[in-house]
Amino acid sequence: MKTMNLKKSLFALIAMAFVAFAANAQEKASPAMTAEGTAGGSKITINYSSPAVKGRTIWGDLVPLGQVWRAGANEATTFTTSKDIKVEGKTLPAGTYSFFIIPGETESTFIFNKVAKQWGAFNYDAKEDALRVSVPSMQTSTMEERLVYEVKPDGFEVRWEYGKAAAKIGS
Repeated sequence: MKTMNLKKSLFALIAMAFVAFAANAQEKASPAMTAEGTAGGSKITINYSSPAVKGRTIWGDLVPLGQVWRAGANEATTFTTSKDIKVEGKTLPAGTYSFFIIPGETESTFIFNKVAKQWGAFNYDAKEDALRVSVPSMQTSTMEERLVYEVKPDGFEVRWEYGKAAAKIGS
């Protein structure tokens, strides 16, 4: 009888450990996020994976300056506009695009690429760009632990660590 109870207890302990491990494994390092709002008379949706700083230096180290970055983690970030809009005064037709950034110390390039579904920036092809715009790169005094996008009535911004860049959107 004692052996049977010991086996049941051991089985229950192993089962609880497995459940705890599985639950912990499901907490993603870079969870999928969505930023939505209206700008320029259009519904804007940005889908991205949100990595964390985790004590690392982001700009110029983890994310090299002057190189195309997938603007998130995992699959390339996507940017969807329900209507034609103007981004920094340049026309972007309605549709879904992959969104990349070439970060710089004082200026960054926002890239809207026609190949909406792609893994990271590994197969990025500049010939497929629908639009490129230059935006100021800024430092903030507030630390943003996770990458975040925010759609605002006049555009959208991206923030991570102590860096921030924003684009104006009009109709």
